[in-house]
Amino acid sequence: MTSQSRPDLPGTYVFDGPTSRRGHHMNKLFMSLRKEDARAEFLADQAGYCRRFGLSEEQTTAVLGRDWQAMLDLGGSIFYIYKLALMDGLSMQYLGGVFTGMSEADFKAEMLAGGRTDV
Repeated sequence: MTSQSRPDLPGTYVFDGPTSRRGHHMNKLFMSLRKEDARAEFLADQAGYCRRFGLSEEQTTAVLGRDWQAMLDLGGSIFYIYKLALMDGLSMQYLGGVFTGMSEADFKAEMLAGGRTDV
């Protein structure tokens, strides 16, 4: 299942009720990573931690493979996915680049220049 786009804003991700329900377990896992002990548990056994939160096989594969786009498509909230990215030392600008097909540096430069003009 893939994310939806608004017809008036192609490429804009819509996080609605059905998307939220689809990603509920994965987003709960991401939110748990706010706590230091949870981060340690996750790092010690990532697959087990995914099972503990009831992630689907697809979601588990996305999390373990750090497939950021798949996590979004499977119902992840960018704000929650970011908690996992932080554990890997990645910035929100890095994720922005991933989701727009740009490098982190190009995405950052475009934002500093006033935002995307191609949409």
